[in-house]
Amino acid sequence: MGNIGMTELLLILLIALLLFGAKRIPELARGLGRGIREFKDAMKSEASENQEDSQKKN
Repeated sequence: MGNIGMTELLLILLIALLLFGAKRIPELARGLGRGIREFKDAMKSEASENQEDSQKKN
């Protein structure tokens, strides 16, 4: 449970293709990639700030 197999992935891609059209899929993927990258950068930044704060307290 919780694992996405090849069949499920293909079904999700087919539904996305039907909903958004072939021309918008690359555009949506780029936006999703940027969003994930920004989220990861923010998490790293927050983690490093927390680590710096904990080192200053000691």
